[in-house]
Amino acid sequence: MHPTTDNGPREMRCSRSERLSVGVSTVEHMTEQGVRWTAEQVLALAPDDASRKAGARLGGAGPWSQTGGSASGAVWGLCKGSGSKPYRTVVDLSGPAYKCSCPSRKFPCKHALGLLLLWAAEGLDAPDATPAATTAQAPDWAGEWLAERAAKAARPAADRSGRAGPADAEGARKRAERRAARIGAGVTELEQRLADLVRGGLAGQERAGYAAWEETAARMVDAQAPGLAARVGELGTIPSCGTGWPARMLEEAALLHLLDRAWLGVSGLPEPLAATVRSRLGLQPQTEGEAVRDHWLVLAQYDTASPDGRLTTRRIWLRGLASGRPALVLDFGPPGRPPGLSLPVGLVLEAEARFRPGSAGLRADLGERFAAAAPCRTAPTGVSTGAALEAYGAALREDPWLESWPVVLGPVVPIPGGRQGGRQGEQQGAAAWQLADAEGTSALPVPLTGAGSRPGAGLWQLAALSGGGPLTVFGECGHRGFTPLTAWQPGSSEPVVLG
Repeated sequence: MHPTTDNGPREMRCSRSERLSVGVSTVEHMTEQGVRWTAEQVLALAPDDASRKAGARLGGAGPWSQTGGSASGAVWGLCKGSGSKPYRTVVDLSGPAYKCSCPSRKFPCKHALGLLLLWAAEGLDAPDATPAATTAQAPDWAGEWLAERAAKAARPAADRSGRAGPADAEGARKRAERRAARIGAGVTELEQRLADLVRGGLAGQERAGYAAWEETAARMVDAQAPGLAARVGELGTIPSCGTGWPARMLEEAALLHLLDRAWLGVSGLPEPLAATVRSRLGLQPQTEGEAVRDHWLVLAQYDTASPDGRLTTRRIWLRGLASGRPALVLDFGPPGRPPGLSLPVGLVLEAEARFRPGSAGLRADLGERFAAAAPCRTAPTGVSTGAALEAYGAALREDPWLESWPVVLGPVVPIPGGRQGGRQGEQQGAAAWQLADAEGTSALPVPLTGAGSRPGAGLWQLAALSGGGPLTVFGECGHRGFTPLTAWQPGSSEPVVLG
């Protein structure tokens, strides 16, 4: 795959007015069908399998009392537990956000999941009230929490950002200069390390082990360049990755060298590319990004763990129904706890997304939300595999270090690969997997590294859903192929999470 064309994806070529009409009609259709979530969307919020099973057991009316809800998107209730007092549980659907008096450290806890399942099954009645009457009709313990959330959301964005004011601007400038000097010294040291690698050759890297690269990564941490540290750490793991590792190591070393040279000449780069370089090094953006209010469809959500297991990163892919713009929202969880933000696939939330400068305009932070999340009743529109390659190629011009680009393909037909016997067979079979356009002749290789804990499970699931027929598939298009994450069958709005 070598995308070099200049054209954008076909779905981006329609006018803004056309995209806006599509988005509005989708949301209107969604509202006509009701806003209750499905049980699958509720259970997708569970932090682990144990919580999912425990929440399912509390999804009936038996343990619940004093349940209720509001027109603005909140539900509450008392759940009988092992103690003398029932647990007080309230969920703000516009987040979603949760509060429960139980001692669990999981978010959401099993009581919040059970309450949402009860609501999804229409087992609790929401009063026929206006949004202004929300907290007045809720019990005191729920109303106070909802009022606090409403007050916090109403505060000006400048107050919530915590950015330094004018009085501290000079101090911030001096700190930035000192950090830039440290990063420059670290980059110079890394360049020498890469030069030694090329001069000595790659043959000895398998025997050299990980220790030398781990030490170099620690030096990048000392230089306050966490982005460089992460890439250097990954470089040290490549020799143990099996056949073809020398080519992959040379590729990663070249990308590191490109990032080093870009930082050393960052003052002469165009501002969008300079912002990308700073973000890749791990620096905070210097300016506010663009804010886009839209109805955002949740296309995928999955977690990855850091190599040392100390940090869990949750990746949430969104797509604006009116703007057509993709957005990547990241959230992080400390050891032993999942990330706090969880958005079930298939929901639509009306919210403001603030995009960070650089990184091909993908990374965004969710801001104010204007309504409770609701299921989308139509599947997203897909593009051809050729258009997907064009989109990825265009994004690489803005961010040469981009691993992948989010794309909705459709209609496409999965073509299974060869033998799948054992791990070696899995890798051989993965190379033969294809996604072919249902109305054309082009095909895009699909790697075996799909989402999920079982290699290749998502691909066979995709083939089973297709049955030889066309599908709409969302995934990440990168230099090694296309990783499918979510699929929709023809005529269905229900997403199927792969893997």
